[in-house]
Amino acid sequence: MTASFAGRIVLVTGAAHGFGRAIAHAFAAGGATVWGCDLAADGLAQTARSANGACHVRTADVSDRAAVEALVAETGGVDILVNNAGGVRGQVGRPVEQVGEADWRAILDVNLTGAFFCAQAVVPAMKRRSWGRIVNISSGAGLGVSLTGIQAYASAKAGQIGLTRQLAHELGPFGITVNNVAPGFVRSNPTTERQWEAMGDAGQAALIESLATRRLGSPEDIAHATLFFAAEASGWITGQTLSVDGGRTYR
Repeated sequence: MTASFAGRIVLVTGAAHGFGRAIAHAFAAGGATVWGCDLAADGLAQTARSANGACHVRTADVSDRAAVEALVAETGGVDILVNNAGGVRGQVGRPVEQVGEADWRAILDVNLTGAFFCAQAVVPAMKRRSWGRIVNISSGAGLGVSLTGIQAYASAKAGQIGLTRQLAHELGPFGITVNNVAPGFVRSNPTTERQWEAMGDAGQAALIESLATRRLGSPEDIAHATLFFAAEASGWITGQTLSVDGGRTYR
């Protein structure tokens, strides 16, 4: 993606590793002023170092509305929001009757409620400027089923896709687009590495065989899709969900 983002202020949540780090780096390379947040301070520090100082980083919990509002105020007004914070919060698949309320809420809070809080915080400045981009990073689990079998994760990501459509309808008249990138399986963080190892040789081979590209994707593949939605030239694209999954065939 060769679009210029010079002069734009970008906020990337979940920027400490994986997709978030790659997205932050891509926007920085495009000339944007990038802010990255996460709960993992060490990972954020690495993101900042590897971005050659072009990314401001802050620890922040996106499920805390006050923390989100304070961060957005510090940026001076976000032009492009990437809601990437999420994940399974260290959980593994369990039968539905064994899932506790706290575990259910923990995943919904970061994946869905956090995206809502961040959108709420950035929209006023976007409306004043009559321009804005919101890109939500969901998952193939939101379109199909979760490979991990985690009910809350599949539900939260499906909810995020619904939020994308609803906000696109509401915010379109103000020059704000809202779109969604739904990644397939990518080895991008410690959780996905554990999932990959748990598949074993046969499972890994079967997954790759299910992909039209016959290869796994990378965090950079997700970053390219995100920059596409955020570009000036994509202003008539909104409410869409783009599967970035190597052409996976579900069977």
